[in-house]
Amino acid sequence: MIFRQYYLACLSHASYLVGDEKSGRAVVVDPQRDISQYLSDAQDFGLAIERVIETHFHADFLSGHLELAHATGAVISYGDVAKPEFEVELLADGQTLNLGQVTLQILTTPGHTPESISIVVREHPNDSVPYGVLTGDTLFIGDVGRPDLLTSVGVSASELASQLYDSLHDKLLKLPDATRVFPAHGAGSSCGKKLSNETESTIGEQRATNYALGPMTRSEFVEAITQGQSVAPLYFSFNAIRNKVDRPLLDESEWPAILSLDQVRAEVSQGAKILDTRDAIEFQVGHLTGSINVPLAGRYAEFVGDVIKSDSDIVLVCAPGTEYDARVRLARIGFDRVLGVLRDPLLAFHDNPQLVNRSSRLTANEFKSRRKSVSDLQLVDVRLPSETELGVLQGAKVLPLQQLITQLSDLSKDQPVVVYCESGVRSSIAASALESEGFRDVSDIIGGIGAVKGAN
Repeated sequence: MIFRQYYLACLSHASYLVGDEKSGRAVVVDPQRDISQYLSDAQDFGLAIERVIETHFHADFLSGHLELAHATGAVISYGDVAKPEFEVELLADGQTLNLGQVTLQILTTPGHTPESISIVVREHPNDSVPYGVLTGDTLFIGDVGRPDLLTSVGVSASELASQLYDSLHDKLLKLPDATRVFPAHGAGSSCGKKLSNETESTIGEQRATNYALGPMTRSEFVEAITQGQSVAPLYFSFNAIRNKVDRPLLDESEWPAILSLDQVRAEVSQGAKILDTRDAIEFQVGHLTGSINVPLAGRYAEFVGDVIKSDSDIVLVCAPGTEYDARVRLARIGFDRVLGVLRDPLLAFHDNPQLVNRSSRLTANEFKSRRKSVSDLQLVDVRLPSETELGVLQGAKVLPLQQLITQLSDLSKDQPVVVYCESGVRSSIAASALESEGFRDVSDIIGGIGAVKGAN
């Protein structure tokens, strides 16, 4: 058997290539949208990808099933209650797919979503202990899939949680303890609340250590997994819908168009957003007025999806050599409306100082001083509820980054605003987003609430 896990850290996403070395037949499970790595590895291993299996309709990324089907002729498969708007071959509970000696058994495991499935992988058909199980978003390492992401479309979180209880206890926990667990996500994902940094475990280890698999009644389980979930990123509903429909394919060879400053200004006049992907310190020194700063390092695409709406046209400002990466990473969450990238940003800033602004970033001591001297200061905490429940700065209004641009009416554009988070990363993003929306006096706190506590 050929088994390969691909882990995309910036989205905490795991996908898989499973193949039979002798027959040369293979499947890909839960692929990311840029698919070149699967094609390259399949060629190196002498495999033909004949099927793409999605464990469910993903909300946190735009999957690559259409791209892989187009590139390889592979069949696309979901669990048998899925209703995508493109041609698929649905898979029933208990169905076995033979790749040769390697076999895949489908388990319907609803709970995170109604159509969720898990895939039991055996190296040989009669193996009593499977090699592993691909659990999608049903079972994570340290957690289980959250059941509340579909409440907006009328599916009860409690109902799904009850189904998840059955999926775990009647299906996955019936597997031998030595069965490896390979989930679709790890720590940092918003698809659960206590995901581990580990990318592989076993059924036995999870039975012993996973809080959601401990001894509890169904009602206790429902209570445990429906409470305390993080705020879902703004773009999740957009991706969940896009993964169900036919849509344009990603061309990985395409680079963003190069735009002059005049072209950028013309696009902005028509409503486009300027996304500056440089480091926050570079952005602070100088940027085009109205730009939103989301640094390319870290959870770039997710943060962009929090502060720019999915129907927005985007113009990029990038450090030289990062333009392609900035575009592809946006494509991974379906943000395809990238009009181009500004040519030579530093030269454009130098030659047009009237169009350039600086960020106001406060040290903890500067914040303390401003708080004393500005009577109408609006203080905004953009952390998650799991963070703010441990305490906020006195007088702060809690607006998680994921909800900020949908709740701007809670703030006055005419009064000074200071934004903070845990470390200063999200607050810098939030401050730039507020500036782009016309807030006149916005600052954030360098080092976040930790720096303020340290200064006290």
